[in-house]
Amino acid sequence: MNFQSFVQGMLAEGAHMKPLEVVGVVFGVLSVLYSNWNKIYVYPTGLVSTGIYIYLFIAGGLYADAGLNGYYFVMSVYGWYHWSRKDAARHHTPVSHTTRPELVTAILIAAIGWGVIYLLLRFATDSTVPVFDAFVSATACSGMWLLARRKVENWLLLNISNLAAVPLLIYKHYYLTAALTVFLFVVACFGYVNWKRIAAREAALPS
Repeated sequence: MNFQSFVQGMLAEGAHMKPLEVVGVVFGVLSVLYSNWNKIYVYPTGLVSTGIYIYLFIAGGLYADAGLNGYYFVMSVYGWYHWSRKDAARHHTPVSHTTRPELVTAILIAAIGWGVIYLLLRFATDSTVPVFDAFVSATACSGMWLLARRKVENWLLLNISNLAAVPLLIYKHYYLTAALTVFLFVVACFGYVNWKRIAAREAALPS
């Protein structure tokens, strides 16, 4: 596929976007930007976006994607609660690096999730790309768990998911969503650098 075909596909898809889908995209962009800025508004905006996509994907018969957004919705509620917790010195849950047990948990979430989601897609749906689709979902689930715990490395897992998702979305002719995912990938790169700086600053605070 050349660049001209990609742009034409984006324009064709954009012309058929439903107003509700536009709202979902806008709130999705706001959510990732607030995440980059380390603002708790990542969660209320994320709840709006994922809630809309749950409805749209169920209506469109995309049950695996609806399930993934359902997971995002639940983790947004959990993350909102976790980020709101306070400690004596910082008045919020600090940004920090992933500990070894958390890293093991994140890897298990991704690995086991990949297998489980693959089996569901392979034997319970008519998916033509169950391996890649399951990988995107599983790594996103793991990254979202680390995001909820305010861990710097969440950006790495989310970007692994984003990187794998772009060719998959192009293959499925979701050009506009692929372009959005590229944007999210770039934002996540800046988010990783920004959160490393925040983690270093908060680690220097008195405990």
